[in-house]
Amino acid sequence: MEYLLTRLDDRILSLNKAKKKALVAYLVAGDPSLDSTLELMHGFVDAGVDILEVGVPFTDPIAEGPIIQAAHDRALKNNTSLSDIFKLVEKFREKDSKTPIILMGYMNTFLANSQALQEAHTSGTDAVLIVDIPGESNLEKFGIKNKNLAFISLIAPTTSEDRISQICNKSSGFIYYVTLRGVTGSSHLDISETEENINYIKSQTLLPVFAGFGIKTPDDASNLSKISDGIVIGSSLVEMIHHQSNQKEFKKIYNYLHEISEAINR
Repeated sequence: MEYLLTRLDDRILSLNKAKKKALVAYLVAGDPSLDSTLELMHGFVDAGVDILEVGVPFTDPIAEGPIIQAAHDRALKNNTSLSDIFKLVEKFREKDSKTPIILMGYMNTFLANSQALQEAHTSGTDAVLIVDIPGESNLEKFGIKNKNLAFISLIAPTTSEDRISQICNKSSGFIYYVTLRGVTGSSHLDISETEENINYIKSQTLLPVFAGFGIKTPDDASNLSKISDGIVIGSSLVEMIHHQSNQKEFKKIYNYLHEISEAINR
């Protein structure tokens, strides 16, 4: 199935022309509330985020470390559903028609709402990242035919070269390279291994390669941005959101994102 160009493709193209690296920021929809999520999404963009990755809460988020798992639990206690998230995206689009939005979640949620996913682009969603389906698969295999949605795939340090080639052939938007062996929020980045693996992926695809998992500091972001086309920040943001949710004062988070944005584009 041929994909149509999305906001995601437009944003990546404009970043390339400006010789800039992409900053992708993740948050869990409904943690601490949907209203706060909407506020944070706009705040992220104002702070320099190029692409938003919105986590869809799931009961068993196997790729996530304890920080993001706890956020999924809190969002589920708030009864956050995929249909709520589509409405959230629609509200976001009332003020921002350009920032790409990726929904990141798990297969059961998306398959249970497959019909809604056929129309997801109408709410303003640009791409999906389904963590627990093989990267060499695609949405069409599961009966979801939407050429307006990019399909983002994960590649890990342990992914074989044969699978990397297949995954690259099935993906659109960008390749998400997982820098660590383990779950989100882990530590111990190995820059030399990451560089070698990203270079191999780039030999197999024209898609940009973004790096994520384990990025906590501006230095982490700067180092990874030198060997990738962009970076993805997740656990550190989710943790900061939780710590500041009682005050509902997120300025510290926006300052942090601004520092990261500057670090990857020096």
